[in-house]
Order: sequence, then structure tokens, then C-alpha cells
Amino acid sequence: MANKTEKKDGKAVVRGKNLRISFKFSVEASNFIRGKTLETAIMHLERVISQKMAMPMKRYKRDQAHKPGKIAAGRYPEKVSKAFINLLNTLRSNAEDLGLSSKGLVITHAVANKGPGRWKQSRMRGRQMKSTHVEIEATEAKAEKKVVKEVKKEETKK
Repeated sequence: MANKTEKKDGKAVVRGKNLRISFKFSVEASNFIRGKTLETAIMHLERVISQKMAMPMKRYKRDQAHKPGKIAAGRYPEKVSKAFINLLNTLRSNAEDLGLSSKGLVITHAVANKGPGRWKQSRMRGRQMKSTHVEIEATEAKAEKKVVKEVKKEETKK
């Protein structure tokens, strides 16, 4: 599990390579936290771990039971939630190192990709272990609002 940091224009980025977590749950967790503030995302993932709030399954929802609340299919993926909380804490410290305010960070980009499948020894036949690459990017909320306003002004001029 290697975390990598990059500095982009007012953005903090964290990457987790070859994480031993489910790819499908990682995709759902990425969709779950995208667009939320950093503190809200961590709070929601902690509630998923304690099974007080279900993570909605929107893409990989076949044979998933419905959970209480306004969501339909949902699960409580603890291992993925713990890995994402670890990445978000790393993202927070990376943002502070870059001079960004950690309170106003909004997650603008969260993507999970399949990693390499490594073979593990089994009794009669081998099986492949799960591996996932995760990339999360956050920007300050004030800077994001200015960009959205500028884009809307350009669209109205055209």
C-alpha cells in the first residue's frame, strides 16, 4: 500500500496503489464520497463502519438487499471504508503541506481502477487476490465556486 502525493494548481491529490480491497466496493465508495467535503466524507464512512448508515450500491447492486432510509440497495463495506478513511486522512495532511485549508476541501475527483491480480497458493488450484488503485483529488471550496461561476459566464456569452 503505497500512497503518492502530487501538487497540482491548488489541488491536493492522493493515490493508493495495489490496495487489498474490493474493486466493486471501491467504485461505490468513490461515487459515495465524490462532491462531499472532506470532513463529511470521513464522518459518513465512519458511520458505514459502525453500520449506522448503509453505503448505497448503484452500479454493482445485483442481489443486494434494500436498506432503511432513502436508498435502495446498500451494504456496509468495512474494509473499503477503513482504507478510504486512511487515504482521506493522508489527503488532509497533503493539503496542509501544500498550504490549503483543510476545512474547506471538497472532493472533486475520486476514481477506483482494477489493479493487478496476484496469484495466491490454494490447496489444489490457485486463486487471484483482489487489488485496486484509488485516486482522490480535493480542492478548496471557494476556488471551486469561482471556477464554476467563470464557466457559467463563458457559456452564457456563447
